[in-house]
Amino acid sequence: MKARIRKIAVHVEETHIEMGREISPPTRKAVAAAVIANPFAGAYQEDLSELMDIGAELGELLGNRCVAALGIKPSEAESFGKAAMVGEAGELEHAAAILHPKLGAPLRKAVEKGASLVPSSKKMGSPGQVLDVPLGHKDAAYVRSHFDGVEISLNDAPRAGEILVAVAVTDSGRPLPRVGGLTAAEAEGKDGLR
Repeated sequence: MKARIRKIAVHVEETHIEMGREISPPTRKAVAAAVIANPFAGAYQEDLSELMDIGAELGELLGNRCVAALGIKPSEAESFGKAAMVGEAGELEHAAAILHPKLGAPLRKAVEKGASLVPSSKKMGSPGQVLDVPLGHKDAAYVRSHFDGVEISLNDAPRAGEILVAVAVTDSGRPLPRVGGLTAAEAEGKDGLR
């Protein structure tokens, strides 16, 4: 593995009650994060292909960790997202190199299909800062009930020369969705939109 991983964290969130109403089955979100050494911290690097390859590794590793944490089959995953926070000795382009060129394909394999674009966010940050991971339906971007997010923070990451990389997967949409639009049951997942 090219990534020098210092730490991995996996968090599962379940919502059982919302606005006094029971949610059955509960909505569940898993987020898996890796704290990695930034090989380009402190210096400009034109070729970011090493980070792109690390993104592919982490898409598979973190996607599989999320699915396992939820205890579901890959086909039962409904939404996904990705995010990265670069420590102060790095730059936003380092997060982009991890998230965009190669992370998506192995994440899609981990959740079986995934025709939609994977929602993403990137930011500079410091230890303990919250990283928001946006979520969207894995096969149909127009499914509004799955527009959501989950957050993660680690008290000791990212350090200046590190990157915190997170992937999130859910087995459902938001609890009590009622803003209309295409439903998950109606989604075809052919074009990534509907």
